[in-house]
Amino acid sequence: MGASVFGRRAHQGALGIAALTLLSMAHAATPDREAIQSQVTKRHDTAVRALQEWIALPSIAAEDRNAKQGAEYMAKLARDAGFQHVEIVETGGKPGVFATLDAGAPTTVGVYFMYDVKQYEPAEWSSPPLEGRFVDKPGLGKAIVGRGATNQKGPETAFLTALQSIRDAKQTMPVNLVLVAEGEEEIGSPNIGKLALRPDIQAALKKSIGVFMPMGLQDPTGAVTVNLGAKGVVELELVADGTAWGRGPSKDVHSSLKAMVDSPAWRLVKALDTLVSEDGNTVAIDGFPTPAPLTTQERAMIAKSTATRDEATAHKSLGVPRWIDDLPWEKANERLVSQPTVNIQGLVGGYTGPGGKTVLPHRAVAKIDMRLVPPMTRDGAVEALKAHLAKRGYGDIAVNVSGGYDPTTTDADSRLIQAQVAVLRRSGVEPLMWPRLAGSYPGFVFTQPPLSLPAGHFGLGHGGGAHAPDEFFLIESSNPKVQGFDGAVMSYVDYLYELGRPTASATTAK
Repeated sequence: MGASVFGRRAHQGALGIAALTLLSMAHAATPDREAIQSQVTKRHDTAVRALQEWIALPSIAAEDRNAKQGAEYMAKLARDAGFQHVEIVETGGKPGVFATLDAGAPTTVGVYFMYDVKQYEPAEWSSPPLEGRFVDKPGLGKAIVGRGATNQKGPETAFLTALQSIRDAKQTMPVNLVLVAEGEEEIGSPNIGKLALRPDIQAALKKSIGVFMPMGLQDPTGAVTVNLGAKGVVELELVADGTAWGRGPSKDVHSSLKAMVDSPAWRLVKALDTLVSEDGNTVAIDGFPTPAPLTTQERAMIAKSTATRDEATAHKSLGVPRWIDDLPWEKANERLVSQPTVNIQGLVGGYTGPGGKTVLPHRAVAKIDMRLVPPMTRDGAVEALKAHLAKRGYGDIAVNVSGGYDPTTTDADSRLIQAQVAVLRRSGVEPLMWPRLAGSYPGFVFTQPPLSLPAGHFGLGHGGGAHAPDEFFLIESSNPKVQGFDGAVMSYVDYLYELGRPTASATTAK
């Protein structure tokens, strides 16, 4: 009897494995790519208008602007793209959006979106920042200019268009999707954990093989970088105030009184000077861990990538005549990847209008961001900063943290990354592996426990000017090496089908 039961169970197990394998093969079957491409072309004008309409609705967390409307619009976009379950999630800050698309596939993929954008000064733009106007970009083609065009509404619109095009072409969606969208990325994602780690959302994400963020990653030469991590960040303000200090004025007074009254503004300047080396280029905060040295493999990645990128173009595009310490191109990029930073975004205090006002301000503020590399952490960096200031007698200077998160690292051999490499190579692009993005995003919530998932960025297409005037995303490319909007859309189609290909782990019964 025991042998017979075992035999039946073995037979049932074999049938289960076979069924799962057939299901995986069905979802991973080569799609009718021409049919999907036809839908992408057909949807082009509608998708571009949708991007312009999204740009016209700026959600700016720092200004407490349009958070509710932004979340509602994000939810609508998800529903329109085919997500069956769409929910606005209260976080205690700006609301997030959680959505799932169940395709009945054996593979699930997480997707991270942000619906918020940075602030803007209209007078600094050559075209209105909310208009989404078409502008000719020499050497590139026609681009949409607007706040959020490349960071991240352009790439995100392209991804959503990919989902709509697969559906409208009546092709099988190759993977299930779990979407997490937040409205606070631009202020350091202070509530991302309350969104992504809510028990049911966490459970949905745990079923995924990893999480990626849509991004236009082609540079004007057509090269594409595959990032294996990102720096962490802390955004904060340092505030020197006469009342808190117990010296200096409690209100702005006439500047002639500087001969007998202490200055909170000078106190802030002196405190800031202790945070970095004499040249301002090396972090000097007590208690900051020594950055993990670059591995031989990471140095090789940097060497290969910098050899293919034009240093003169980088100088010109950034408006920077030379690198720190006059470092050569490769060494400057090694520093970009491996070193933490303390950056002053802005100094605010007293009178800043036209002409002079001869006041001695009672309060001065430095807006700071600190970029972090392993083994540094957000909380550790904040505590080290506070202890450093207190040790030097600046304990009265307030450290007001608005957001931030730890750095991330993802294995190059993960399925999420290897699928990117495969798609790029089939597109005729040899990917440039890069150890760590110098910018930051809240990928830590996915890569660290309890989720412990691979996380990264993917997407063809090109944009520029993130956080700056005249931000743009390329729509109609005149550069044969760079994809326009439709090419970006198809890159997501190809990536989803690559992620849906059967693997041993995907077709083995648990």
